[in-house]
Amino acid sequence: MRAITYSDFGPATDVLRVQQIDSTEPGPGEVQVDLAYSGVNPSDVKSRMGRPGLARPAFERIIPHSDGAGTIRAVGPGVDDARVGQRVWIWNGQWRRANGTAAEQITLPAHQAVPLPDGVSFETGASLGIPGLTACHTVFGGGAVAGRSVLVQGGAGTVGLLAVQLAKWGGARVIATARGDGADRASAAGADAVIDYAAPDLAAQILAANDGAPVDRIVEVEFGNNIETDAEVIAENGTIAAFGSARDMTPTLPFFPLLFKAVTIDIVLIYLLQPDLRAAAIQHLHNALRDGALDCPVEEIFDLERCAAAHEAVERGARNGAILLDVRG
Repeated sequence: MRAITYSDFGPATDVLRVQQIDSTEPGPGEVQVDLAYSGVNPSDVKSRMGRPGLARPAFERIIPHSDGAGTIRAVGPGVDDARVGQRVWIWNGQWRRANGTAAEQITLPAHQAVPLPDGVSFETGASLGIPGLTACHTVFGGGAVAGRSVLVQGGAGTVGLLAVQLAKWGGARVIATARGDGADRASAAGADAVIDYAAPDLAAQILAANDGAPVDRIVEVEFGNNIETDAEVIAENGTIAAFGSARDMTPTLPFFPLLFKAVTIDIVLIYLLQPDLRAAAIQHLHNALRDGALDCPVEEIFDLERCAAAHEAVERGARNGAILLDVRG
């Protein structure tokens, strides 16, 4: 099969290469999937560049990417033969494993190949692993949001836009922060109010958008940058579900206001989501898709051979949707 591989950390054009390698037959409890698309996420780019404390990749040769979608080609012992031919989406494809989804095929545990709901495209499926599950857990990880208020910081981002849609579908009053064209996208996604995240009176505007009341839940993309505002606008016993803090990885917390509101800070790393919480998030995603309430926009699709360009597109940021690889042979 054709696959993208790397064996050293570094810039995409320096270390990513197309190789012809042997596919892996499924073992007990595994499936082999013919992939259609592979999703490229910021975590894939960071892993390829190298993480702090790592001199070399964890495996001699890595096929990157954790997200993807395709069709089950073969099953191993203990897996129902009826799954052959099933359309599926993939989560944690390359998490703690050498071989991810940037290839024509992937072999992995059967439960990591989730049946796609009828009518859902492979392109959408390739966005459900990291962006979809992250958005879903940050919105619903504390339970139902019907009749509650949800603030989505960065409501036009890849995760944020999905979170806006899911929170609205869940019956919440949704306030999003965004600016420029992003504000229009967040509004179109269902946000009841969209506020410029650079506004000097951001906290006051958020409270005003919620009829003067503090918000029950915050979906947070930049925890370090926004914690002061979050602490000001969060309700008593509210939750800040933070999935990112790229601009400030060592934030200082305003502990006093957080303490006297009994705020829960939920640091979300979707790779480590517990099985029951993952199952709940998957069910929510599928229900929203079946209801026509969730659109997963795609910014650009690259051929497999242009994987380096796809990584560079993710690195540039300011995207209006997912970056995918077409990995079909």
